[in-house]
Amino acid sequence: MIIQPLAFETTPPMELLLLADPSQTLVEGYLKRGSCYVAIDEEMMVGVYVLLPTRPDTIELVNVVVDEAHQGKGIGKKLVLHAIEQAKQLGYRTIEVGTGNSSVDQLALYQKCGFRMTGIDRDFFLRHYDQPIFENGIQVVDMVRMSQDV
Repeated sequence: MIIQPLAFETTPPMELLLLADPSQTLVEGYLKRGSCYVAIDEEMMVGVYVLLPTRPDTIELVNVVVDEAHQGKGIGKKLVLHAIEQAKQLGYRTIEVGTGNSSVDQLALYQKCGFRMTGIDRDFFLRHYDQPIFENGIQVVDMVRMSQDV
């Protein structure tokens, strides 16, 4: 498997991106402002993430997703670690990530990769999404913010 920037002329993998964020409007917005990276395995796109500059020394990791048929194989962790390395190579000092309050697997993954919780953006998903989102039988309401120095 290789992880590489999405080629400029290649259409972003919206089906994959919408698995992690159901708002096409938000996804299209950060694709315009960020850099998309894809994981390719046997000529198939199996994962994706986006790095989005937010402040002069800070970049945010958004929309980390692995195709459902390829989950449980460590691809998500490879994507997150690759993003951290990219942030370093690009000269950023801090990388941030946010995930839903009910995203227990993602919260564990990010902590295993060195992220620490820095705050809660209360009602984030109520303010930014028209329809309620449920995950693990829990409504996604708050965003848990995490970061690490790179």
